[in-house]
Amino acid sequence: MRAVTWQGKRDVRVESVPDPRIEEPTDAVIRVTSTGLCGSDLHLYEVLTPFMTPGDILGHEPIGIVEEVGPGVPDLAVGDRVVVPFQIACGNCWMCLNSLPTQCETTQVTGEGMGAALFGYTRLYGAVPGGQAEYLRVPQAQYGPIKVPEGPPDDRFLYLSDVLPTAWQAVAYADVPQGGSIAVLGLGPIGDMACRVAQVRGAGRVFGVDLVTERLRRAQVRGVETYDLREFDHEKELVAAIRDETDGRGPDAVIDAVGTEAHGSLVARLAQQASSMLPRKIGGPLAERFSVDRLAALHTAIELVRRGGTLSLVGVYGGTADPLPMLTMFDKQLQIRMGQANVRRWTDEILPYLTDEDPLGVDDFATHRLRLEEAPEAYEMFQHKRDGAVKILMQP
Repeated sequence: MRAVTWQGKRDVRVESVPDPRIEEPTDAVIRVTSTGLCGSDLHLYEVLTPFMTPGDILGHEPIGIVEEVGPGVPDLAVGDRVVVPFQIACGNCWMCLNSLPTQCETTQVTGEGMGAALFGYTRLYGAVPGGQAEYLRVPQAQYGPIKVPEGPPDDRFLYLSDVLPTAWQAVAYADVPQGGSIAVLGLGPIGDMACRVAQVRGAGRVFGVDLVTERLRRAQVRGVETYDLREFDHEKELVAAIRDETDGRGPDAVIDAVGTEAHGSLVARLAQQASSMLPRKIGGPLAERFSVDRLAALHTAIELVRRGGTLSLVGVYGGTADPLPMLTMFDKQLQIRMGQANVRRWTDEILPYLTDEDPLGVDDFATHRLRLEEAPEAYEMFQHKRDGAVKILMQP
């Protein structure tokens, strides 16, 4: 089959690789019909290279048709249409039964000290072949895959794999009171969808911050009060502008949908680049012990949120030696929630919104649809935010 493989920093290629097969009774194999390019895939493209191995198959946002089912998967049949969550979880362990499948005790990558295995996401999460491919082996298929109806285009349901539950959890963790206010830093796919989710869940005012014109325009069309970071000389000016709209206090909650590759943070950026250019045997251990994130977005979130408010961190962070303003965080009495989305926890709440009325705008959420063979161009376009690229889907 053909699949998108990682070969080095900023080097992805579409290559022929062996077809997946059933290896365990609880496996299934699906034929991928559409697969998404996620912002966290760009971390593999640029920052997390010490944890990658040439030939790793990328991707964790697939929808497709079941081609083969193991004997331990009673509720799937050949021909079923399914969305595959980005995390691999069993559904039966203590963590899964307590709505934390991203911490699944069956698939935890204990050798690396990490949580549940993820599709297409570094050795830290099990180095499981990903979904940017023609076919995908799905472990723990007795629990993971979400059956969806035939008929509507893939766009209607594909985002259940990651974008929708990640944005939904970000807003749920933000705990915005009905009619309250929330600011979303970063209007890429997750931040954009988080704004939409906040609106349908009853937020009174939603503020969105970015520095890409097309992303700001998309959010503004849907009623988000947008702020272009390029118009402010310093973060304090941005903070003051939004505070002026919230009785001088700041919003009730702030979602950081940027993560480790925040604009600014020059020193941290140079440190990330240095570790990613070292040989993997050196760069990996160095990154595990001394890695730092670019924290510009997080510092802005801490400054912006009102006292007693909530920070919801959904952008991916990977640093182990990040300096944080603990005095400010303690003094402001902030609540902070974060983590990978627990996909299956939220899907039943989200499905009623994937109707013909399409209140979340999933049908036209993608900005680009490309062939799988165009993956190298897709990654480069997305990395450089060219041609209005916000969400790219690929079809094998």
